[in-house]
Amino acid sequence: MEIDTIPIGSCSKEDLNMYQEWFNYADADGDGRFTGSEATKFFAMSNLSRQELKQVWAIADLKREGYLGFKEFVIAMLLISLGQSGHPITHDSDAFLKNQKPPTMEGLDGLLAKRKRKQKDKDVNGSSQPSPSGNWFSAKSTKKVPSSSVTSVIDGLKKLYNKKLKPLEVAYRFNDFVSPLLTDSDFDAKPMVLLLGQYSTGKTTFIKHMLNSSYPGAHIGPEPTTDRFVVVMSGPDERSIPGNTVAVQADMPFSGLTTFGTAFLSKFECSQMPHPLLEHITFVDSPGVLSGEKQRTHRAYDFTGVTSWFAAKSDLILLLFDPHKLDVSDEFKRVISSLRGHDDKIRVVLNKADQVDTQQLMRIYGALMWSLGKVLNIPEVMRVYIGSFNDKPVGDGVSCPIGNELFEKEQEDLLSDLKDIPKKACDRKINEFVKRARAAKIHAYIISHLKKHMPAMIGKAKAQQKLIDNLDDEFAKVQKEFHLPPGDFPNVDQFKETLSGYNIDKFEKLKPKLIQSVDEMLAYDIPNLLKTFRNPYG
Repeated sequence: MEIDTIPIGSCSKEDLNMYQEWFNYADADGDGRFTGSEATKFFAMSNLSRQELKQVWAIADLKREGYLGFKEFVIAMLLISLGQSGHPITHDSDAFLKNQKPPTMEGLDGLLAKRKRKQKDKDVNGSSQPSPSGNWFSAKSTKKVPSSSVTSVIDGLKKLYNKKLKPLEVAYRFNDFVSPLLTDSDFDAKPMVLLLGQYSTGKTTFIKHMLNSSYPGAHIGPEPTTDRFVVVMSGPDERSIPGNTVAVQADMPFSGLTTFGTAFLSKFECSQMPHPLLEHITFVDSPGVLSGEKQRTHRAYDFTGVTSWFAAKSDLILLLFDPHKLDVSDEFKRVISSLRGHDDKIRVVLNKADQVDTQQLMRIYGALMWSLGKVLNIPEVMRVYIGSFNDKPVGDGVSCPIGNELFEKEQEDLLSDLKDIPKKACDRKINEFVKRARAAKIHAYIISHLKKHMPAMIGKAKAQQKLIDNLDDEFAKVQKEFHLPPGDFPNVDQFKETLSGYNIDKFEKLKPKLIQSVDEMLAYDIPNLLKTFRNPYG
């Protein structure tokens, strides 16, 4: 399955070299990012209408990051060429782009020639320059961009986090109570799809089905074969990296997992392989959730805490069920409960549905909806995909007469959801960032409120215990005092458990300046950031 089907691979080597020269000229900052302001100048040479260029940008900036890399720039050029030849520019244009000739950019040849003459004059005047074989490919990549510069939405979020949100989190120990502090790799990470389910529901097979091959270290069988969390991501070659190594790599967004200790990290690994789909999406395979007698043997780490951590980082959460194992065990119930707050990401997959006939499938579907309603405790109906994600062709060996057509449509719907993930990744990061900022604000209010109610001198231990015992009431007081939505408050029991290990007296008092800084970020900075990097044509 290809996420972006626009075929820049069909361009000749000569055309790609020419596009590289154009890109290097258009990218005035030399940072490898062709921004909206640069586009308005460069695209004007195409003589297409504003509306047509608006469509070109909307399609090329697929991930809504506010800039185009070289690959997206080539796609934009092919779309401009398509518009110049009289075809409509739409999201379905990719079929027309094969063997499309480069567009006509009025006046560009003269500008490039002028630039080369200037470069030649510099060389003649004795300035030390690289060989004139026109290092178009390397000259730009060697230029260092200041870390303070913001050339994308993600850059802007990083800067806002370090300048305005992180100080608040550090002051009130948000990282100890709610979520570890963010690093640059958390912002740069590819979108993740988390697979959860009881053992033998087909999680590993589902990933194999998506990739059309097994990932390194994959085991498939009727017994609980996957005994660890496995992150399947893109890499130059096929290899498995142990969890302790992955957690300390600065370019990977998994440093926060160190809080779960060595017992977990020994049951965690990263599986890398070159694959076009993995260039856009990272899969997280999880151990089968235990049921019956097996769940009485406790894991050596906080399984629910780990799933909750991955759920917060994921863009899509797939809950897989087997028609023959619809019972929701205690451990699975705890796992599903830990997903609260991420309801918009959850999709339910009734896998291996080809093993039952039509009547059984109808009853199983009803039973699954009933049990999910009880566990999730939400009034809305969850979206359930029906299918059989394995090596067989769709509908092969299906027991029910309607199976073939039904499975094909359901599979298309699920694949459509997966295809949309990269497009929505930037929007999702903004959404999660805003959620985190609000959570950090509420956390600061709670911590400072508890600090305020501690005595100055004697009876501190007794006062602390009283506050912990009556935490429900203290939450209600905070909510009333600052007019906060009750649904945004953390889980009382989890908060109590963490709070009992701290000395409340050592916490910080309320710092209005830190709160005000985050309020300004939410009210002005983020909207301005989105305005700056929106479609330059409106």
